Amino acid sequence: MKYLLLLFALPIFGQKSVLDEYVATAFQQNITLQQKSIQVEKAMIALKTAQSLYQPSVAFQGGYQSGEGGRSIAFPVGDLLNPVYSTLNALTKSTAFPQIANVETNFFPRDFYDVKVQTTMPLYNKDISYNKQIQEQTLSLQREDVSLYKRELVKQIKTAYYNYLLSLGLVKVYENSLNLALEGKKVNEKLLANGKGLPAYLLRSDSEIATIQAQIAEAVKQNQSAQYYFNFLLNRELRAEIRIDFEVEKAIAGVYAVTPGVREELSLLSKSINIQETVLKMNESFYLPKLNGFVNLGSQATLNNISSKSGYYFFGLQMDIPIFSGKRNLYKVKQTQLDIASAKNALDLSTKQFNMATEIAQKNVQSSIVSFQASTKSYEAAAAYLRLIEKGYKEGVSTYLETVDARNQWMNAQINYQLKQFNVLIAAAAYEREAASYPL
Repeated sequence: MKYLLLLFALPIFGQKSVLDEYVATAFQQNITLQQKSIQVEKAMIALKTAQSLYQPSVAFQGGYQSGEGGRSIAFPVGDLLNPVYSTLNALTKSTAFPQIANVETNFFPRDFYDVKVQTTMPLYNKDISYNKQIQEQTLSLQREDVSLYKRELVKQIKTAYYNYLLSLGLVKVYENSLNLALEGKKVNEKLLANGKGLPAYLLRSDSEIATIQAQIAEAVKQNQSAQYYFNFLLNRELRAEIRIDFEVEKAIAGVYAVTPGVREELSLLSKSINIQETVLKMNESFYLPKLNGFVNLGSQATLNNISSKSGYYFFGLQMDIPIFSGKRNLYKVKQTQLDIASAKNALDLSTKQFNMATEIAQKNVQSSIVSFQASTKSYEAAAAYLRLIEKGYKEGVSTYLETVDARNQWMNAQINYQLKQFNVLIAAAAYEREAASYPL
């Protein structure tokens, strides 16, 4: 009756069990979990990228240009200055002022270079700050997604392990039944040899043995399938040996009340709302200016005219202030507000659904415990009945058909006991998943 006292039940073990060790192995080796861990690393890199936008950008730029022909412009310097130079020569009675020709210059430069180191840095840009917050929240979201998969993986591993132990137990039940059937056949053969048995009993024994052998073959197949699936979850070789040093009775007896945790699904929805609220703030700040500064340090001249005067510096500020964009920014704000309202409704609905699922899972644990208790009594009664019938058959009090029926009852009661026993643990694993109580 001790199980009836365990409401809000869930199996928890004081010491780390073999099943907990398998869970820890799966956390390290499961392929899907490894893929999700990669997504976390990518989100971390994206955050570092967002943080780097605060830092200045430095780049080396260089250019060389040279050409001839094309458009040109004429400068009539000769026509303008030659009359003046002639007058000056006449006044000074010298040739100090020679005549000069008009100049025609092409637009293309000849052997012109420009090399510089350009440094740019954002001085005021709220988008960078909001983008950093979004990347931080996205990283937290990815980590929560990993925890969500871990919790689901725990349930799958426990259920698969329990199914493996169950299938292994069923094989043993059928093997024990086969041994009893073979022993029954020997008894019939002795009775027939002594003139007390019937040939029909031997035929019935052979039929019973063949039926049990077929059941053993099916149970072995189910056991192999359970073994393959369990090892698949752990990303191990499918035929790898599975430890069975797990105390089922102690696990059931160790069921006691726990405090449900916070489901990762709800945390994911909350974090998603936080991201959308940050996006809303960023969209609402569209009217704020963006200010950048830049500094260029370089040198420019023609290749045949390089000197100390070729070096230069050039700095400045750039400001961008939006004025009109056809109300597109306002539409984005409204759209984000609607997305937030929808996400909050989804969070409220999911909270109610998960609470209901937790309540149902809790009730399933309680009912599975009651069913297990009933199966225990049925199994004990069937075992006692079989002993009495077999004793009576050997003494000639019971018929062979009663013996076969007693063996079938005993086998079915043992099978039902095995099923109900592991149903308690499987239901507890499901409740553990719904209550989000397994320590990750």
